[in-house]
Amino acid sequence: MAKATLYFPRDFKWGCATAAHQVEGGNDKNDWWAWEQGEGHIKGDQKSDRASDWWGDGFEKDMDFAAQMHNNAHRLSIEWSRIEPQEGQWDTAAIDRYRVMLKSMRERGIEPMITLHHFTSPQWLIERGGWETPEVIPRFERFVTKAVESLKDLCDLWITINEPNVYAVGGWVSGVDQTSEAVAQNAMPPGKNDLGLALTVMDHLMLGHAAAYHAIHRLQDNARVGLAHHMRLFEPYRSNSWLDRWVAGNRDRVFNQTILDAMLRGRLRFIKRNRSLRNTADFIGLNYYTREFTRFDRHNLPGMILGNGLVKPGIEMSDGNYGEIYAQGLFRFLKRLERTGKPIYITENGLPDADDDQRPRYLITHLRAIWQAINQNVPVMGYYHWSLVDNFEWAEGWNLRFGLVELNPQTQARQLRRSGELYGEVCQTGTLNEELVYKYTPELIDTLFPG
Repeated sequence: MAKATLYFPRDFKWGCATAAHQVEGGNDKNDWWAWEQGEGHIKGDQKSDRASDWWGDGFEKDMDFAAQMHNNAHRLSIEWSRIEPQEGQWDTAAIDRYRVMLKSMRERGIEPMITLHHFTSPQWLIERGGWETPEVIPRFERFVTKAVESLKDLCDLWITINEPNVYAVGGWVSGVDQTSEAVAQNAMPPGKNDLGLALTVMDHLMLGHAAAYHAIHRLQDNARVGLAHHMRLFEPYRSNSWLDRWVAGNRDRVFNQTILDAMLRGRLRFIKRNRSLRNTADFIGLNYYTREFTRFDRHNLPGMILGNGLVKPGIEMSDGNYGEIYAQGLFRFLKRLERTGKPIYITENGLPDADDDQRPRYLITHLRAIWQAINQNVPVMGYYHWSLVDNFEWAEGWNLRFGLVELNPQTQARQLRRSGELYGEVCQTGTLNEELVYKYTPELIDTLFPG
């Protein structure tokens, strides 16, 4: 019998998260499919192809794994380009397919959280200017209206847009290197490098969020609507340097605080105000992975705001140097978001770990941080681990493996990882206990349960 136990709330949501393009496969109607065809856009020029075959029979297989792990929730996205493959033309077969998926989740006791935009847009929209033009806002609202009208009997928990800050930076700042004309690593379509245009895109994303928020509430009385916000912890590389602290503060304000100010206070770019944006969040969706260290560099002034972070020697990094494993950052952001007065869902949290040697420790330490926040009265309502299954990880292709379920994309063979077994035990009991920690990560016993 466990000697010490950490209890989570009885109604806590335990789930995983996925995104349509990364798992569905076979969709040639969006901008990411077109982007994959360009040389050098994806590491090793890999393609999503069938992805995790969710448009085939992969979905049912992975939901079986979710049920096996005792998940009672799942965050998925629906693909705008499937539902509206041409402007104003609705594909009822695609809507029916999503209805089947949602019913299948409900039959397993899994509550869906639907994301309406997760990094992909219809190709026809891109040809009309995409998120660079204000016309995108009513077009997005029209799609959201159709989607919610079609699915609201099966879902009442909605994410309007996933990580608008990452999307704007990835597509309009981290793009083509103007000196070498090479596509930068981890760039997103359209692969541009224009800070002013990125800010315009950010404005349109937030106004699109507001339009979607109000549309959903007009259509569904019991809807709960939020936005998935990627927050990254920026620390000064030299704690005693006021210049490094200044850079860290700048990056935090631009990358983290801008989104919160927009949807809670109606402020765009810290100065412009928009009444329709104010208080457009019934909850906060937090995507947290890692922290970065920042250092003043007079030769890289743009980096003072949006540049890449530094890594300190000796810290533990995940596969591909994706990021430091730092669970206390999650606790710190939960305490910060407590001040918003909104319920919080952790809508993404995870790491790439192909051999699964770090993920058990990552899971336990981050869940411990969540428990710590809950016990300080932070209203954390649920946890959605990224990701349920190995998927096509954008510009990294198949090189980074985030799944609790291991996938061979060539054969579509699947196997639950040991970390998935661990997560299943946590979800089944709603607890972290000494026995479980000793079973999966004995090296953490003295840290989590001292004495």
